[in-house]
Amino acid sequence: MSMLRKLNSKIGARTGYQVRRVQTPSTSENLGAIPTPRGLRPERPAATGALRRPLDPALDRLLKRPVFILTSVRSGSTLLRMMLGGHSRLHASHELHLTGLEVYFKTHSPTEKSMRALGLGHEELEALLWDRTLHRELVKSGKSFVVEKTPGNAFAWRRIAETWPDARFLFLRRHPAAVARSWHEAVPDRSRAEAAGRVLKYMEAMEEAFTELGGHILRYEDLTTDPAAELRGICRFLDLGFESGMLDYGGSLEGAVLGGGFGDWNDKIRSGRVQPDRPAPAEDEIADALRPMCRTWGYL
Repeated sequence: MSMLRKLNSKIGARTGYQVRRVQTPSTSENLGAIPTPRGLRPERPAATGALRRPLDPALDRLLKRPVFILTSVRSGSTLLRMMLGGHSRLHASHELHLTGLEVYFKTHSPTEKSMRALGLGHEELEALLWDRTLHRELVKSGKSFVVEKTPGNAFAWRRIAETWPDARFLFLRRHPAAVARSWHEAVPDRSRAEAAGRVLKYMEAMEEAFTELGGHILRYEDLTTDPAAELRGICRFLDLGFESGMLDYGGSLEGAVLGGGFGDWNDKIRSGRVQPDRPAPAEDEIADALRPMCRTWGYL
């Protein structure tokens, strides 16, 4: 046993603390590392080029054909999730924030060498963790397909598509100015310009994802005006039969709270029935930054 290990053993037994060597700036720069409570994790290169696929999808993935709702905050994704969860074959859990689950190795760890020898780096291990987590929830539900709707997934669409090459994507749009208005009202200390700039980032990510991945587009305004028609369109896209129970989703609202808040529809629930959206902002109320997206999405 080295002197440091002996010292740590005695100190740890008496105080619960240990002596660690300070990470020098030069070492940190060479590793491109970010300090964490348990070690240093090298930065990953930015995603470029074609999507990467699992080495062995049949072996590495338990989940089949998951469904991801790509949308901005304050766009009615909780409402859509609850409606889809009313289908006998769709399990739509609350927001799981899967991309916040990360894997890293201790600095100079033999674990990293061992895992890489198996072809498993950080992202490959994270993909296994994400897949197992969703599959566990699906099995517990007794249904056929998972629906995941965390708005932050809009920024992680590439990782999601790489993790599940058979994933299917629903793009939920809402009038950009209505989204910004809703977020500003929910967080008043954020200025209207700040709210507009932030929600625009979600929408730009959605557009990038749709261009590369494709999928099914629907509008929140249409979902609240004629939910049956919109849900039928989704079911056709997912190769499922429409079920009228999807319109009577509102037995319990606990899941909506877990889903990140009610957005603008908390006062629209009437025994599981949704009411039409509030009027869209007038044209002169639309922030200049949002006008191009309003035109792209057909709102102007």
